[in-house]
Amino acid sequence: MFDNLREDAAAQSFYEEEAQFQPAAGTEQARKSGSSRFLGMTPIQRFVIAVMMMFAVCVIGALCLLVTEKIMF
Repeated sequence: MFDNLREDAAAQSFYEEEAQFQPAAGTEQARKSGSSRFLGMTPIQRFVIAVMMMFAVCVIGALCLLVTEKIMF
């Protein structure tokens, strides 16, 4: 199995194999000029998710402060 490993490695060029899998330059530009969606959401949807996450972190932080008795009512 490993008898001709060095010969096989010297015979094949790594860069030739890598060039086969690189995408064409024209396809990247066409894809970037398309919609500006991240994770399939519009900017408004991302904003709502961010506000909901911020609210959840604030609530969890306040509950942790109450449980550890760092603040009192």
